[in-house]
Amino acid sequence: MSSLGLYAISVLIWGSTWLAITFQFGSVPPAVSVVYRFLLAGAILFAWAALRRIPLRFTASQHLWMALQGFLLFGINYLCVYLAETQIPSGLVAVAFSILVVLNIVGSRLFFGTPLRPWVVLGAALGIAGIVLVFLPEIRGEAARGNAVLGLSYALVGAVSASLGNLVAYRNHLRGLPVVPMNAFGMVYGGVFVGAYALLTRQPFRFDPTPRYLVSLLYLALFGSIVAFGAFLALLGRIGADRAGYVTVAIPVVALLLSGLFEGLRWHASLLAGIALCVAGNVAVLRSRRVSAAGEARP
Repeated sequence: MSSLGLYAISVLIWGSTWLAITFQFGSVPPAVSVVYRFLLAGAILFAWAALRRIPLRFTASQHLWMALQGFLLFGINYLCVYLAETQIPSGLVAVAFSILVVLNIVGSRLFFGTPLRPWVVLGAALGIAGIVLVFLPEIRGEAARGNAVLGLSYALVGAVSASLGNLVAYRNHLRGLPVVPMNAFGMVYGGVFVGAYALLTRQPFRFDPTPRYLVSLLYLALFGSIVAFGAFLALLGRIGADRAGYVTVAIPVVALLLSGLFEGLRWHASLLAGIALCVAGNVAVLRSRRVSAAGEARP
């Protein structure tokens, strides 16, 4: 497949997963849907590993690091994403998550000593200003469908957890852990952690057999969690992490377009100005990075 095809797959699938998550809401609690999604995605990856005869035996220390990756990247992160989308439109959650690019690079500086360039500071300032503009009408109560402050808080906590998970994943990669088993175990561990949370908070483990729920679950597990990630890794290996990182610029735009079409998200001057600032911030940050210190996490 061409690099353009890989780019399109990554952007379109990851840009649509934000909306697909909303099809999971109903009789099944959000935390339980996260459990179903990542246990299913992990099972698919284990089946693939078995088919390709990829070794699955690791030391206790390696399992601990994969468990930490799962806890941060597939557990807390996605639980917060699902909870955020119960309060605010999916496109706005995607915009809030665009701060992940900045968090990854700042975290790389703190934990791996990666140089922090002036463009990153400028990009962070633009991105934060953009998020404030995007959410200003929601916080004022002019367009919110739920608690906008709570939704934004969930999204930002999820972004921080995703960034920490990316850094752990990068550390695991440096230690030679192969991608497929690392993600398979990480997804299962993440699903187990969220399952424990659901049990402790006495959330019922219901299942919705309707086509709406089943199709969205399969789409999120197979395409959102496996296919898009595989396409992005292939793109990264072909054109480099700095250029592949521009996927993150287009994803929120796709998410917002779909949110406007299916969730009734209202377009206004503050939203458009905020999107422009977020995109400019991401471009500034990505311009400064020659080599990515961490992969990108997506819903």
